[in-house]
Amino acid sequence: MELKILEKTDNEIRLEIRGESHTLLNLLKSVLLEDEHVEIATYDMKHVTISDPVLFVKTDGEDPIATIRKAASSLNERFDDFMEVFQKALS
Repeated sequence: MELKILEKTDNEIRLEIRGESHTLLNLLKSVLLEDEHVEIATYDMKHVTISDPVLFVKTDGEDPIATIRKAASSLNERFDDFMEVFQKALS
């Protein structure tokens, strides 16, 4: 995975996320939209084999980088919780 900031303002960011697909971007977008400070969270991918997705996030003034960090941490915690429950189910 490779990230490139295409554009950033105080409350908006546009990131190119190379090497990822709808799988990660849909999850990230969903978690971002749960944040009360996020006004818009969306991504664009022309075609999975010929273009890299571009994530766009607009907040109500909160730093968009901090917002994405918070969303990524939330995803990480959710996967940790899932792994714990999954391991118990296998026991």
